[in-house]
Amino acid sequence: MTNELSLQCTAFAGLRKLAQGALIDVALAVKAAETRDMDAVLVFDNATGRVLDLDLRGTTAEIVARLARPGGGEAEPVRGRGRPKLGVVPREVTLLPRHWEWLAQQPGGASGALRRLVDEARRADQGRTERKGAQQRAYTFLSALAGDLPGYEEAIRALFADDGEAFAARMAAWPQDIRDYAMLLASA
Repeated sequence: MTNELSLQCTAFAGLRKLAQGALIDVALAVKAAETRDMDAVLVFDNATGRVLDLDLRGTTAEIVARLARPGGGEAEPVRGRGRPKLGVVPREVTLLPRHWEWLAQQPGGASGALRRLVDEARRADQGRTERKGAQQRAYTFLSALAGDLPGYEEAIRALFADDGEAFAARMAAWPQDIRDYAMLLASA
């Protein structure tokens, strides 16, 4: 289970980076900054580029307690089969009978064969999936914060064309904090 308080994130006040680091540190920095007259603050998850909705009401202790709860205080899901200590999570796989027959004949059974097939496919992928994820992270962030900046559409086209040089060039006139964070998210 991921420690919610150490989730890496970045807060922006308008187009300026306010804080970056562990969720708890960023949340408390945002809370402290609320007392000053400032632009709207958005907090982004560094792993996904998505905006985090933080409840910063109350005292520091109350904020920490809320953030420390798994899923932001939602009920813990009931655990099913699997080997949770090893990180094994059961999922449902729908296959035709001939697929199950073939898998059953493989060394290590169906689970072992599926793991080997997935590992082989990951090696053959050559980082395309990670690259696509990085592009999506950067796009998610930019669509939330930079959509009104000049050259936004051109920057997004360069991002998805995997043209890092053009991507950086299209963002050249943007605030430094936006450019730096977008480049960070876009790196695979």
